[in-house]
Amino acid sequence: MEHPLVFAVGILGNILSFLVTLAPVPTFYRVYKKKSTESFQSVPYVVALLSAMLWLYYALLSMDLLLLSINAIACVVESLYLTIYLVYAPKDALAFTVKLLCTMNVALYGAMVAFLQFYMDGHRRVDIAGGIGAAFALAVFVAPLTIIRQVIRTKSVEFMPFWLSFFLTISAVVWFFYGLLMKDFFIAMPNVLGLLFGLAQMALYLVYRNPKKNGAVSEISKDQQLHGHVAATIDADGDVVTTAADDTDDGATKQSVVVEITPPAPEKAPPPPPPVMPPPMVPAMVTSQTAVEVV
Repeated sequence: MEHPLVFAVGILGNILSFLVTLAPVPTFYRVYKKKSTESFQSVPYVVALLSAMLWLYYALLSMDLLLLSINAIACVVESLYLTIYLVYAPKDALAFTVKLLCTMNVALYGAMVAFLQFYMDGHRRVDIAGGIGAAFALAVFVAPLTIIRQVIRTKSVEFMPFWLSFFLTISAVVWFFYGLLMKDFFIAMPNVLGLLFGLAQMALYLVYRNPKKNGAVSEISKDQQLHGHVAATIDADGDVVTTAADDTDDGATKQSVVVEITPPAPEKAPPPPPPVMPPPMVPAMVTSQTAVEVV
């Protein structure tokens, strides 16, 4: 029987990770309503599913019921996300996602499990499975770097919701202490990095949350830039002479007019890709949108 404190921390970690796992629900509701995946990518969800599968296998070997429960739920939820994605994805995205799933989640994962089951035994098998899960979790932590760079470049936190980053950070803290209490450093270590990335994202949010203080151009100034009024005169030959409106010559036949110059609207840059929603962040999972986290 686990110590009550360990059990309480593990339950809290399960609750937080479950809430984080549900973060992409609005995204897939939008996909369902529009019957299109638009520019959303499947890679984060394939990676999240693989992460959950790796930690699920480790939980089975180590007999960790709390780790087992959240990763089993995560496998089901991520599978549902991918099912919805495959139903509404265009042919190219569909083919790419199926290939990715077959390569990573079937071939590589199956080869790893088969190797460990047939060629390793006892604690060695558990240690290797935990090491693979922790290494994979650490590798996925490069994802938040993309979000952080985008925030700094655009000076906008539009694609980095504060509360998502906040709960990912809290979840990383909880799973870190769970790993320490369980003396399981495969769970504790990746969440140290998750905590650092979470704090960095929240700090960026505080810095860039007010776009007007970060060099944003007001609507009035934009309007003035797009629509200019120039006072001009037209001589007898029909030539336009740009002079001040009150600079008239008594002997010249000129008509004062106001010429409105409207420069062509600049081409709109394609909208930035939607945020990458974090895979569940549990001991044995990765999370990110913004941030990637693991336990």
